[in-house]
Amino acid sequence: MEKRVYNFSAGPAVLPLPVLEKAQRELVCYPGQGMSVMEMSHRSDAFIEIMTRTERDLRALLGVPDNYKVLFLQGGGRLQFSMVPMNLLRGTGKSADYILTGSWGKDALKEAQREGETRVAWDGKEGNYHRVPSQAELKLDPNATYVHFTINETIQGVQFPREPETGNVPLVCDASSEFLSRPVPINKYGLIYACAQKNAGPAGVTIVIVREDLLARSAESLPGMLSYKVHADADSAFNTPPCYALYVVGLVVEWLRDTIGGLDKMHQLNQKKAARLYEVIDQSNGFYTGHATNDCRSLMNVTFRMKNAELDKPFNKEAEAAGLVTLKGHRSVGGFRASIYNAMPPEGVEALREFMLDFARKHG
Repeated sequence: MEKRVYNFSAGPAVLPLPVLEKAQRELVCYPGQGMSVMEMSHRSDAFIEIMTRTERDLRALLGVPDNYKVLFLQGGGRLQFSMVPMNLLRGTGKSADYILTGSWGKDALKEAQREGETRVAWDGKEGNYHRVPSQAELKLDPNATYVHFTINETIQGVQFPREPETGNVPLVCDASSEFLSRPVPINKYGLIYACAQKNAGPAGVTIVIVREDLLARSAESLPGMLSYKVHADADSAFNTPPCYALYVVGLVVEWLRDTIGGLDKMHQLNQKKAARLYEVIDQSNGFYTGHATNDCRSLMNVTFRMKNAELDKPFNKEAEAAGLVTLKGHRSVGGFRASIYNAMPPEGVEALREFMLDFARKHG
């Protein structure tokens, strides 16, 4: 088999090798079925069992309370930017609050503005989105229909260490790039959504966890494909679900449970991995500079620049030659971004760490 590289892409991202290997073994013939999951009817007993097991295991892993629905949808995070306000804002006569800590939060706000009145509860634009707000900085409307935030911004590499407090106003979270990376107090949220291609599986499936009482806000006038209530009533099978992507999500959840030992263990491992890279940045005497402030640094996306930007191209070229790929940062931040999601093994982080140290010695 061709040697695998260490893939630091922000998404679609690295998947656990045991998951890929099991999917490979079952690709042509899913056990007992004589066909691939890609060929199964989504109405078949075999696939319904896969989807039921995936939901059950996901609920157990996250500790999802009984009064929440778990939906498997399509369209990625961008469709959720629209579905959230369509279902929770449209026709309410109220406004929705948005906390802006980076590019994805801003894009979510743009879509919500098409559906009704919105307010910006905090905007980190002045500092080029290098931190998240304190609770005291938030200007929240106690009568808002919901408060939306992005818990981890992949582009800027900033992450909320804890959820903002919103009182009785439902908290809505874009958790795409940190979903399943640490334990989550689900009962603090009204709705959580996450596209799978960061930590949970391949591109093609989006997971929505929504409190049941909020489903009543989905207007009957909404097209069926855009209604949370319709999808919940149909057990995520209003239309053909993304069957194979959903199957792989199930394998990832099994890996987190059986191989890693749960989300507490995964969080500990993620903290250790991120600390190894931030240590290089902090001890480089200015050769490397992190984008995010220390108390808001992401465990998933380590963003940094070099003092001498002329070294960016040699860094990327030499890193790729060493099997360390997809490290170029987003154009709005520049520099580099190492996405070290759950499936990035510690060996990959150590390889990048040693490369960064060696590069700094040669060019510092």
